[in-house]
Amino acid sequence: MLDPLLDLNIVDGLVLGACSVASLAFVLYLIARRPSRLWVLTALVGILGAALIALVIVFLVEKVWNTFGVAFSPTTVMWIVLTFSAVGLAIVNLWRSRVLRKIIAIVAILVFVLTGVVGVNASIGITKTVGALLGISTAKPLPVPGPIVSPGPTNAGPLYQTWSPPADMPATGKVGSIDIPNTVSGFDARQAVAYVPPANQVENPPQLPVVIQLNGQPGSPSLDDTKTALDAMAAANNGLAPIVINPDQLGGDGSVDRLCLDTSLGNVETYIMKDVVPYVRTHFNVIQDPKYWTFMGFSNGGECAAYFGAKYPDTFGNFVDMSGDEYPGVEDSSTAANLFGGDQAAYEATWPVNIMKRTTYPDSVAVFTIGGNDEFKAGIQRLRDAATAAGIKVTYTEIPGSGHDGASVTGGLDAAFTTLYPRWGLKAP
Repeated sequence: MLDPLLDLNIVDGLVLGACSVASLAFVLYLIARRPSRLWVLTALVGILGAALIALVIVFLVEKVWNTFGVAFSPTTVMWIVLTFSAVGLAIVNLWRSRVLRKIIAIVAILVFVLTGVVGVNASIGITKTVGALLGISTAKPLPVPGPIVSPGPTNAGPLYQTWSPPADMPATGKVGSIDIPNTVSGFDARQAVAYVPPANQVENPPQLPVVIQLNGQPGSPSLDDTKTALDAMAAANNGLAPIVINPDQLGGDGSVDRLCLDTSLGNVETYIMKDVVPYVRTHFNVIQDPKYWTFMGFSNGGECAAYFGAKYPDTFGNFVDMSGDEYPGVEDSSTAANLFGGDQAAYEATWPVNIMKRTTYPDSVAVFTIGGNDEFKAGIQRLRDAATAAGIKVTYTEIPGSGHDGASVTGGLDAAFTTLYPRWGLKAP
């Protein structure tokens, strides 16, 4: 019953516009009092004082505590300051005013906060819906066949040459939730999400490439942007696209970085390699060759992609690092002490640049993408250079004008699929 509300788009839809109009109406009401020098001074103190508090909080969160590991964009800071300023105006309306005005001021505060949350979220552009913002998935269960005893026949050649879609093939892919048992790892992951393209939704579907995708932290499994990108690619390529599996590497409420390793924070690496990978191999009609297996992620997920792609080339012949951290725990100087018993060498051995130095890559492709204004750029470039030196075929793309935000996700997906579609045989080279 709540799904239509939870599925509301809060980035590109009308929600932000409606909230902004409502907030503006409340501001005009709250500022329109009988003019006097005292009221003008009081209003200015409320507005400017709250704006100053907002800037101090931004400084602490961004520069001192480094809560999110990235700098706020100017647009994000604007929304924060405007929200605090509006709340400050509402607060000064609570004194020396009639009961009705006090009630309206209290309601206005709620509207201002809601508008601020939606505005900040829209400025980042990653969390698309109300449900995603609240960490509530509305994905319906995706029908998954039981374990495949004997895989279907292998493709006769590159699919762009051999595949002819039937007339009843759906026009778009389908996203749904799947339950991946954590039998080996015991990692308490949240429900995974999967995307199956049009070509997988027909009788006698071809074997397809597979992408393991991990999202950022904080966050939860969601394939909104990936579905949009792959539906467009599928429409241009006879319904062909990879199957995408989006497991959860964070657990809990998605706020803790588990580093994608096996540590006291959870056995994430074992979960991916011993639970997720075997499940995908035995439950989806995918090509088994590493050339057609890709590990992809954004931000924290990008860090994981570089780690798994560097360490397991026999499983993942490709990896896509979109704006990822340079190495696990890069934002926390206490990682080695807390999780590796103070063994700095053991900790640094988990860094992708060091893994690449001791591993051979007979046929690996890496795609690195980064927003032009992203503070993670230097780390991504060091990873790019290390991958190149290790013999990995590398492409590197900067998305102009974007930071660590939704634009870098959509731009990164476009760059990744443009590179990998010919390699997967889904499009002519």
